Amino acid sequence: MNNIEIIVGLLLLFMAVPDVCRKVRRPGLIFCAFVMFGFLLGPVVNQEVAKTLEQIGQVGFLLLLFEVGLEINLPPLRQFAVPLGHAFKWALAQYPVTFGLAKLAGMNGGQALLASAALTACSVGMAHPAWKSYPNISFEPRTQLLQVMVALELMAIVVLAVETTVLKTGWSWSVALKLSGIGTTVLLIVYFADSLTKLFQTILERTTHWRIHLLVLLVLVVCAAGNRLGLDSAKTAFFLGLAMRRTEHDGIPLEEYIAPISRQFLVPLFFVALGLQIDWQLLLGWVSLAAIGAAGMILAVREILARRWLPTGGDGRSFLLLCPNLTLVALAAKALQDAGMDARLTAWLVLTGLFVTVVALALLPTGGDDSEPAT
Repeated sequence: MNNIEIIVGLLLLFMAVPDVCRKVRRPGLIFCAFVMFGFLLGPVVNQEVAKTLEQIGQVGFLLLLFEVGLEINLPPLRQFAVPLGHAFKWALAQYPVTFGLAKLAGMNGGQALLASAALTACSVGMAHPAWKSYPNISFEPRTQLLQVMVALELMAIVVLAVETTVLKTGWSWSVALKLSGIGTTVLLIVYFADSLTKLFQTILERTTHWRIHLLVLLVLVVCAAGNRLGLDSAKTAFFLGLAMRRTEHDGIPLEEYIAPISRQFLVPLFFVALGLQIDWQLLLGWVSLAAIGAAGMILAVREILARRWLPTGGDGRSFLLLCPNLTLVALAAKALQDAGMDARLTAWLVLTGLFVTVVALALLPTGGDDSEPAT
């Protein structure tokens, strides 16, 4: 069997994953399932195929973060101050635990800070389906809980942008230059947001057959430009989506137009490739055991925080909505991998995020998790 046949076979197999997750009434687990699907494929996929899937999946990851940005609707700062403060305290209280766990796993200080930013984050797209119909939460606390989820994700993206720069260059005068380039890129995205929105709107209104292709191409062009200015492509995609929220045509949001190529193809490929990068031998050794222990400790600390000091406004399980973090963990893992970190440590981070996400989504009320997941 040649490489093309293997790839086609893999595509046909993972197309069944969403149906399986919906059948067990856990659509929020779709991306986790794709990672685990990648684990299972590891022994039967050769290095060339794995590399091909990884390269294709990088485009999916850009689209994933672009859609995450589109989904975030930031309220006015005065209204956002309370949930932002709650999110800051929630994350800060966990930093000593996550930092210590990362150090115990073998990471240095900078790597441990990057891992902590990801592990204390919340992947809004993964938790959003459960939030929409979570029982026993009145309107005001429900809205504030969503804003806390958004704040956790936004803070993590900002910290990851800074930490990734420091990780690559170290603490030197060039860091300030790099950070100024990042700030300039974000400001340019915000400044040209209206023009870019109009361009996307024009594509939506005047094109038909090539609509999806042009939309995706435009996102990739902006990401490439941001990368040249100092902000890596993934985070450029996020801030582009954040600046362009509410873009729609005929009542259909922009992300729904690119869903056939992003959510149904390229994004799943990224998570499958992420699973493929973790060696099976690591799953059978101390790495997976350490990840299980770390995930258990993180969830225990969060339950104590929610019950005693930082209540979420719902019942005893509503804090689990703040726990799914696989998307942000994947972003941090990619940054660490690009920086040449030991594969065992990258695997520990991915597995810890995976276990936290799977357990949190599995323990949420089943009635609140049966809508189609956003990315």
